[in-house]
Amino acid sequence: MTGTANEPVREKTRAEKRREAWQTFRRTLPDAIELAKPQAKLWALGLCVLMIGRVASLALPYAPKLVIDEVIPNKDFNLLLQIIGVVIVATIVQGSCAFLLTQTISKAGQRLIAALRLKVHTHVARLPLRYFDSHKTGEVTSRVMNDVEGVKYLVGTGMVEFLGGLLTAAMAFGILIYLNWQMTLAIGICLVVFGGIMIKVFSVMGPIFKERAKLTGDVTGRLTESIGGIRVVKAYNTESAERAVFAEGVQSLLANILKTINAISIVALISAVMLGIFGASIMLIGGKQMMDGTMSTGVFISYVLYLGFLIAPISGVVMVSTELSQVFAGLERMKEVLGEKPEDEGDEARKHLPSVAGEVVFDRVHFEYEAGKPVLTDLSFTAKPGTVTALVGHSGSGKSTTIGLVAAFHRPTGGRILIDGEDLSEVRLHDYRGFLGCVLQENFLFSGTLRENILYARPTATEEEVREAARLAYCDEFIVTLPKGFETIIGERGVKLSGGQRQRVAIARALLADPRLLILDEATSALDSESEAAIQAGLLQLMKGRTTFVIAHRLSTIRHADQILVLDHGRLIEQGTHAELIARRSRYYEMYSLQYAV
Repeated sequence: MTGTANEPVREKTRAEKRREAWQTFRRTLPDAIELAKPQAKLWALGLCVLMIGRVASLALPYAPKLVIDEVIPNKDFNLLLQIIGVVIVATIVQGSCAFLLTQTISKAGQRLIAALRLKVHTHVARLPLRYFDSHKTGEVTSRVMNDVEGVKYLVGTGMVEFLGGLLTAAMAFGILIYLNWQMTLAIGICLVVFGGIMIKVFSVMGPIFKERAKLTGDVTGRLTESIGGIRVVKAYNTESAERAVFAEGVQSLLANILKTINAISIVALISAVMLGIFGASIMLIGGKQMMDGTMSTGVFISYVLYLGFLIAPISGVVMVSTELSQVFAGLERMKEVLGEKPEDEGDEARKHLPSVAGEVVFDRVHFEYEAGKPVLTDLSFTAKPGTVTALVGHSGSGKSTTIGLVAAFHRPTGGRILIDGEDLSEVRLHDYRGFLGCVLQENFLFSGTLRENILYARPTATEEEVREAARLAYCDEFIVTLPKGFETIIGERGVKLSGGQRQRVAIARALLADPRLLILDEATSALDSESEAAIQAGLLQLMKGRTTFVIAHRLSTIRHADQILVLDHGRLIEQGTHAELIARRSRYYEMYSLQYAV
């Protein structure tokens, strides 16, 4: 029976958390192996270097035994010099190995992280718009930057130290058995108990780390939104509401982190208790054997030092195991992103589109964002090369969706869109988009200079072309007032410019692209009448010889369109020129009369 929205979310049992952690491990292990394969030789080298360093370090604890049991009783100064020489050489070897390990494995791990970030970013950029519509910006950013970070523990020094720690602990354990098998047996029993407890703890920690990655993405996403929309927040005096929403997310993240701290503190507590048990066992057994004369003072001191070589690697293994829980959680989230189907998947197998004349045909096009909820129904029209097609209708009538289909931001659910007689779904998306120029309703500008934003459409354009595009878009009127002209930094999203100025920069960007197909979605909506009149001349020049699609609420701006499509609830209800539609005295006539009080 399904729970209702009002029912509290049931807390997962420990068995469920362990099962979930095991399933995550099984799902991501093949991916982890694939990532690690290219680093296999480097791993082997790192492990060899690590083991040389660890073997060298194992020589150090044996020195006190020789000094106490051999040098001092026999007053053998030559032996003392030999021991000191071995200690110095062992220390140099140990330090050199640590340096070499950092220079090779650590740097290789960081290079892989950079490559993975690039891979995830490249894949994300190829995803269709519906992915970004259903995921917050902060969440996507977190997946590109944070989820990949943990890989360093898998392919960097983390995994090498993990394996090296196990081998060092095994060697130290063997030496401890050689020195005193009775004490080592007691310690071995404690280690088995400690290992069993650790397995249970880590089975619970996996889902917690996975949940933390999601919570971090949610909180980052909300923070990004509230900062990006700070003007709206301040305009409506909703700082306290935003603070409450952010605080709720932070508290959820805090609760998750506290769970992690609880688990880690339990590990620390158990480690401290086990260390105390180790110490007590050594004092009990070692003290008695020294009193009985069956163990020398030198052996006892060396045993204690070697015990440190056993416990330290185990502690390192515990810490790396904690990090590995995060790694597998991050890998699973990264796998989810990389598993999303790119919008240009299979583009190489599609037809090459070397040129575009500009004929666009909608053939009985049907489109749904959600199954069973049609946005466009049976939409058919033809836009001839070099003509202007205007779309009008009330909000939600399907104008922007139609434009989105022309720009190939979406694919039709049914029917076909033809470009010069070719089905758009059968030509290369990259080729097709190369002939597009857009001025969308939301004019996004980057935080660089004014020149960089205009050049974004065509970075190879000349200085004269940039200035001409700016002139046609009526940008020169405000550029002369800027402190550094074209080199002025316009701030994030062009915040230092007015809405009309941002729109003119977007128009200049489209002009510079010199497209065959031009999309103007409310291109002059943020301009005053004087600026709009000035830009219209530039737009008319731009539209010559290009197939243009225009969305405009000001019907006066589309009077000269070659055809006007009137949409209503996703259906084409009227089609014709301005004069033809006015003469019919139907829906378009009503809209025009209402707007201009004819």
